[in-house]
Amino acid sequence: MENFIVSARKYRPASFDTVVGQGSITATLKNAIKNSQLAQAYLFCGPRGVGKTTCARIFAKTINCMNLTDDLEACNECESCRAFNENRSYNIHELDAASNNSVDDIRQLIDKVRIPPQIGRYSIYIVDEVHMLSTAAFNAFLKTLEEPPAHAKFILATTEKHKILPTILSRCQIFDFNRMKVEDIVGHLQNLAKKEGVDADIDGLNVIAQKADGGMRDALSFFDQIVSFSGKKFTYQDVINNLNVLDYEYYFKLVDYFLAGDVSNSLLTFNEILSKGFDAHHFVSGLSQHIRDIMVCRDQSTLQLLEVGAGIRDRYKQQAEKVTLPFLYTALNITNKCDLDYRESKSKRLLVELMLMQLCNIGNKITGQAIAAAPQPMAQPVAQPVQPQMAAQPVQPQPVAAPQPVAAPSPNSPAQQAVNEMRKASQISIKDYLQNKSVAAAAPTQHSQQQAAPQSEIITECQPFTQEQIAELWKKLAEIYKTKKPRLHAIFSSGIPEIKENYVLEMSLQNSLQEQAINEVKDGFINYLRKQLRNGKIDVVTKIDATKGSAVIYTDTDKYNYLNQQNPNLEVFKKDLNLDF
Repeated sequence: MENFIVSARKYRPASFDTVVGQGSITATLKNAIKNSQLAQAYLFCGPRGVGKTTCARIFAKTINCMNLTDDLEACNECESCRAFNENRSYNIHELDAASNNSVDDIRQLIDKVRIPPQIGRYSIYIVDEVHMLSTAAFNAFLKTLEEPPAHAKFILATTEKHKILPTILSRCQIFDFNRMKVEDIVGHLQNLAKKEGVDADIDGLNVIAQKADGGMRDALSFFDQIVSFSGKKFTYQDVINNLNVLDYEYYFKLVDYFLAGDVSNSLLTFNEILSKGFDAHHFVSGLSQHIRDIMVCRDQSTLQLLEVGAGIRDRYKQQAEKVTLPFLYTALNITNKCDLDYRESKSKRLLVELMLMQLCNIGNKITGQAIAAAPQPMAQPVAQPVQPQMAAQPVQPQPVAAPQPVAAPSPNSPAQQAVNEMRKASQISIKDYLQNKSVAAAAPTQHSQQQAAPQSEIITECQPFTQEQIAELWKKLAEIYKTKKPRLHAIFSSGIPEIKENYVLEMSLQNSLQEQAINEVKDGFINYLRKQLRNGKIDVVTKIDATKGSAVIYTDTDKYNYLNQQNPNLEVFKKDLNLDF
């Protein structure tokens, strides 16, 4: 029986031109050879299976070649190249730092470095997984790495650069290898399939490339596994069955169920996925990725971010035409929250099923059809005159439970405008309320609701007012902010502004933070004061009173000092009992 050689070894690149996905690094190394600018040490770092050790071997073989080609590749004919290809070269040494990580191992390496090469110009030392060296071994290696003999070159390779001492990093030229792109892996697998006589489905190769997660060695291992499973011809279905990959079809069906609000079929599909042995957390992350892929399909400029085959790409485009951006944004937020909460959840299946229910309800949330409407303040009569002409034409409100469309007022009538204003008011915040939208909606009591005035009303009057009127309105403002803005409630409750010339009210504040909070809602409550006092010239200015802030007791030390002023014996008590905070 003929010995089988795995594809990762059989088709390992032997020259710079055959290296996949690392064009910038191979070009830099070739230019260094061309210009005779070789450093004493190189560090190749990056994820697994991206070509670090392969490039180190090619580089070592090339710089020792006696007859370089015109494109700076090894000739494979000289004695140095033949010795390397036959694994009998004494000029290129490979060391596994995972099993040779002690100080004694490094000392032996330092002794070997002194020996000049037998054939060629350089002795090259390739140290793989160099981050496994101990700290003492690194320190023993420092001097030799910085000033080696002229004939010695070091090539270090690692997957975890952050574990290497900074003193080592500073002595090396560092090359960061990229993860392989999906299209690069697919192209390489297609060439390999042609050489092996394998009829490979392009969608199946895309699944292999995505499963490899940027590593060519993993992709080649998966390829060999699929060929062993299905023979010289394999399909997309063969790949997902053998590699235990969740089929795209499940995700496409689920998104259709989400759009239709079909909770039952969504839960049944999830149960089917679990029954086939797939991990629920893997399903959640895959669903997030699927929704993300749909979103990038909506714009031609981001279509290049979709790393799938041509056939699946068309399915994504078709589904992207059915969904809206608000749906996708909300869905991504829901799936991401489920992904974050999954590890800490005690009922993981229920968490995922709750996510599916929320996804099915997105369309109803956006259109407002599935959420119970908030209680409408329609049952109470609109006592406040919203428009001047409404005083002569009072409107009899209709309760929400029994609407009568035939008798409803026209859309442009003052009555309907008042009703619409009250409907909007039930869904806005106090901040919006104070920004000229509606005083009636945010006020906690019916009395404050009666103070509402339309945003479009412009006060042209200039009626005088008293300090007592200001104090009364200031208390109402403090009550308005009491529930949702406690900080503003405290500011308004701390003091009444003073009336200055030209109807200017001066507020005394303790610090700049209070001033910033007041400025955020200043326009809203100024308009409120103008409407209530029927004076369009009212303005509010702020000043920071340092003495006012200093009188406030905040810390434990402030409290102690205050109490000690009231009773000096407290200091004696503290000293006698040796007390402290």
